[in-house]
Amino acid sequence: MTLAFYAPMKPPDHPVPSGDRSMARALIRALESAGHTVILASRLRSRDGKGDATRQQQITAEADATLPALIARGRAEGWRAWITYHTYYKAPDLIGGPVAQALGIPYVLVEATRAAKRLSGPWAQYATAAERACDLADAIFYLTARDAEALLKGALPAQKLIHLAPFLTDDTLPAAPFASDGPMLSVGMMRHGDKLASYRIIAEALALLPDDTWRLEVAGDGPARDEVKALMAPFGEKVTFLGNLNAAELAAAYARAALLFWPGVNEAFGFVYLEAQAAGLPVVAQDRPGVREVLARGNYPSTEDGPGALAANLSRLLDDPETRRIAGRAAQKHVADNHLLPTAVATLTRGLASVGVT
Repeated sequence: MTLAFYAPMKPPDHPVPSGDRSMARALIRALESAGHTVILASRLRSRDGKGDATRQQQITAEADATLPALIARGRAEGWRAWITYHTYYKAPDLIGGPVAQALGIPYVLVEATRAAKRLSGPWAQYATAAERACDLADAIFYLTARDAEALLKGALPAQKLIHLAPFLTDDTLPAAPFASDGPMLSVGMMRHGDKLASYRIIAEALALLPDDTWRLEVAGDGPARDEVKALMAPFGEKVTFLGNLNAAELAAAYARAALLFWPGVNEAFGFVYLEAQAAGLPVVAQDRPGVREVLARGNYPSTEDGPGALAANLSRLLDDPETRRIAGRAAQKHVADNHLLPTAVATLTRGLASVGVT
């Protein structure tokens, strides 16, 4: 079948890498692997990160203006369903529901969230639009239990709610290598807000490590790079900045790393955790909603335990190659068992079939 695909936060062909883009691309790959033809319906970006009501109105008007052409295109190309990836109160799907209704085709959401507390305040218009999208959806694939709670409360009687575990596009994984004696690795866009908060926690934990026992490579770039570099400045040459990496460069960074260190402040789940574990790396992270759902069983300290608990985990892994090896193999097995393409294809196929998409 021909499926229309849309990602209102960031289109899958956007040049700037991110977990959101990676998951959108993974979804397209899975849908194609299931035998469907996937058409990128629109590159309209609806995101408003500041809570600007005027901007929300402007983008909504832009979205409305595209509807007639999208409906005509859908009829001409024979779209059989509309699939939207990641609609929420800062980047709602403003076009998929109306187009699907006009074409009489199933409307399917993946990683949609409801946020009732945002129905008043600076994002009220957008939060209302995100709720409307959820209300219109024939099926919603949720990625985490945290998202499922709100979706279940607001679900309409005939709506299908299906758990889709976050996944990589690999069919299988190679055997995990022996634990590397290389540097620790942190991977994250350098943005203000949650990403910068994770970098701040990293710096606080590093300050508690013995000076002669570690090195860190940092992959990522963005508007908060100066603040991140300032946080790492006290550690001098022990921290190396790699900048933005392409897929091959990032794979090489995983291959030489001893472990992944990323606290995960307010991550939806964290695509980087899947990539690192697939490469056989143990992970040092905090026990956070969403994040815990993609991590292998392990000792992940609570946020209340602070940087000291993270530093203790880092020291334990850095001091003991055998512990790293065991943790890395367990991490890779967890991904192989739960987060690869064949499992995702099977879940998507069953879920789409439940709304008549076969």
